[in-house]
Amino acid sequence: MNNPEEAVIDEVMCTCSGTTRGMIYDLVMQGKNIEAISRYSGALSGCGGCEWEIGEFVKALQATQDEINPES
Repeated sequence: MNNPEEAVIDEVMCTCSGTTRGMIYDLVMQGKNIEAISRYSGALSGCGGCEWEIGEFVKALQATQDEINPES
């Protein structure tokens, strides 16, 4: 893995489920909210250690989407 972008995409954000940053990004881009992301990926359903980091990442992605598509 020589590409720094790949390293970020492949970063595991939830060790209980193995959910990566890239998977969460893709789910947010599909319009899924935090509850749907948890159901689909298994993230946020184990020890709870990832809750803050994933929550902040999802909020940031959703804010970016709102700036790009204000009427969505």
